Amino acid sequence: MRKRSAQLLVVLVLLLTVGSAALAQKKVLDFLWFTDGIEGEVLKQIIADYEELHPDIEINIIEVPFQNLRTRLQTMIAGGTPPDLARLVNVGDFAPALLDLTPYLGLEYIEDFVPSTHRNVVIDGKLMAVPMDVTANGIIYNKDYFAQAGVEVPQTPEEAWTWEEFIDKLQIVVANSPARFGLAYDFTFHRWLTLLYQAGGQLFTDDWKAIAINSPAGERAIEYFVELHDKNIIPRSIWLGGENPNTLFRAGLTAAHWCGNWMLTNYRDNIDNFEWGVMYMPYEARRSSVLGGKYIATFKDAKYPEEAVEFIKYFTSQEVNARFCRDSLFISPRLDNAQLDYEFGAEMFEIFSNELAVSPPVAGSDWAHPFAGRIGDDFREIIVEALQHELTPREAVEKMERVGNAILEEYMN
Repeated sequence: MRKRSAQLLVVLVLLLTVGSAALAQKKVLDFLWFTDGIEGEVLKQIIADYEELHPDIEINIIEVPFQNLRTRLQTMIAGGTPPDLARLVNVGDFAPALLDLTPYLGLEYIEDFVPSTHRNVVIDGKLMAVPMDVTANGIIYNKDYFAQAGVEVPQTPEEAWTWEEFIDKLQIVVANSPARFGLAYDFTFHRWLTLLYQAGGQLFTDDWKAIAINSPAGERAIEYFVELHDKNIIPRSIWLGGENPNTLFRAGLTAAHWCGNWMLTNYRDNIDNFEWGVMYMPYEARRSSVLGGKYIATFKDAKYPEEAVEFIKYFTSQEVNARFCRDSLFISPRLDNAQLDYEFGAEMFEIFSNELAVSPPVAGSDWAHPFAGRIGDDFREIIVEALQHELTPREAVEKMERVGNAILEEYMN
């Protein structure tokens, strides 16, 4: 009996030893992550599939609130223990610590992604990250009101209205429907930038060292925005009174809402009293949206940088990225994923994707500038001064140039 017990003990020890050795061989990659909605659960499913394909790899998600991401990552980098993978919103902030992906993926890898993402991830000629998902500005409209007014929205990009046609159409809808105003417009500088790009302008110079908004295009964008308010197309209560544009549109007080694709799920869940959809945005000198998005990267000092690159390649491939964006109700940054089989609003997501596909590169790179947010707060207040006719459009862009360049000089010196 004692002999048999000893034999069983030996077998048990051997099994534990073999099991421990197998576990020791598994490489655990830390993935620093934040979640906006349901995409965290989608990511976990994709990781499970990847781990099944790669039994030697385990990916450990370290989830942090978005507002803590920057500080947490800076601390990890400073301590010499960066994660193997991270979800970023501003690649340039961490570029010195990132692994150059060019030797692994090639610079041509980014050519499969919408052009407005390129400058966000290609820094000093090196591919430092890959887009995961993107957001776009656009227009959601009240289908019932437009139908009552007999106004058909453009069905193709080629039929998109000019800025002046847009005003005319909205005035017709207001005159022939219960809408009190034509357009709710988000009170953010990011949303206003859409007009700047459509007018043919840009916020920063190409080298990112100075403000470029003091131009005929910048002046025209201010002038048009003032016109939209003076003609009562946009209610003054939003930009001059703090009223919520979402509330105005949901209540049927405006015929349309200039917002972003993230509002699709919000309105799906909160509007049941009218039909709504997405229209192509109007244009002046060119068509444009404004890019927002998230990126995936690894670090030079990561434990397993090469294994991290393999996951990045897998995650950003056409098939897997389509799954992530489709199931998360995001827009894919890949040009070959413009049409996804969404369970909701596929035709609306396609319009947002098209707007991004034709947006100029500055519509992404301007907002990737480290000081865009800081400058944007001041510029928004200058736009308010123009709306109150305290500044002419010319004076407004001149003031933006002075204020913006002073901020840049302060932070760069």
